[in-house]
Amino acid sequence: MDEKPKKPVNEVILRSYPKIIFFWPLLLTSFILWLLQLLAPIPIAWYGNFWFIMFFINLFITAFDFSSTKFFVLILVAVVVILLLIFLVLPNVALPAPTIEFNPNLTAEFYFLMTIILAVILGIVVISAQFDYWKIERNEIYHKSGIFTSAERMPTKSLRIKKSIPDVFEFFTLRAGTIILSPGQGETIHLNTVLNINKKQEQIDYLLSHIGTEPDELDNL
Repeated sequence: MDEKPKKPVNEVILRSYPKIIFFWPLLLTSFILWLLQLLAPIPIAWYGNFWFIMFFINLFITAFDFSSTKFFVLILVAVVVILLLIFLVLPNVALPAPTIEFNPNLTAEFYFLMTIILAVILGIVVISAQFDYWKIERNEIYHKSGIFTSAERMPTKSLRIKKSIPDVFEFFTLRAGTIILSPGQGETIHLNTVLNINKKQEQIDYLLSHIGTEPDELDNL
């Protein structure tokens, strides 16, 4: 089957977001649990436990960078620990019947408050990113920072691009990665959290191929 023709690209806009952007799963979880808890007269234990699990996962993702090697090592360790518990530990341990259920007693008001807090913070992050970006055009790189600040421009001649995916979890969550721009003049530009990194790479490759510059070797996942 013939490949579909690529849509012409005249410019590529790159935005780097702070790590807090990866808290969107906790925002979604808080909103859903708020709606569910409204239907219950008392705090449901597993609602609260699930919220804290998502909170831990979000903190874990933002606190550490997991390369492909670290990710597979983590999965391997988790599988080994689970197998050891199933085949060696549990058969030799007589567990008493649980009599106490852990309940963090998270109310609907708590979920609602967390939803509002996270929505406001993430909303500010997304809006501010609209006024701080790098735009790659056919003959120049354009940097806009702030609403009233002056823009910075530099030529695309000798521009080199490098893409990397330093964190597997961030890539799985928002397809995020790092793009490094090395113009012929000026300092190297590091954009650490660019969303839809593979799509941006394809657009940049297309643009560079039509202006005669050479992209650097790309690091793949």
